[in-house]
Amino acid sequence: QVQLVESGGGLVQPGGSLRLSCAASGLTLDYYAIGWFRQAPGKEREGVSCISSRDGGGSAYYADSVKGRFTISRDYVKNTVYLQMNSLKPEDTAVYYCATRWGRSHYYCSGYGATGQGTQVTVSS
Repeated sequence: QVQLVESGGGLVQPGGSLRLSCAASGLTLDYYAIGWFRQAPGKEREGVSCISSRDGGGSAYYADSVKGRFTISRDYVKNTVYLQMNSLKPEDTAVYYCATRWGRSHYYCSGYGATGQGTQVTVSS
């Protein structure tokens, strides 16, 4: 049974940083793409950043809104993916989720499966 557990969210001032973690169990990330998604109140879920499987070279995709500020990475030993978020803005406020997709590419964060419970990120002064 696949389980994804997100952590690392919190309250941060604009311009601050947070590092999110997503620990995966029940699958090996060597063969799965994995990504971060977010959903703000009243808005649809959007793909923030996704990374291809190890088999696919580990290439990353970033939404335009986070390019240059967020960095996705993965630890194959710990089966965990991270999202380093710098220069945070109030519009980054949302619940952040991780999700996986079988396959080599990052698929531009499209077609991913069920998420974990999520972690709240609030950017406010």
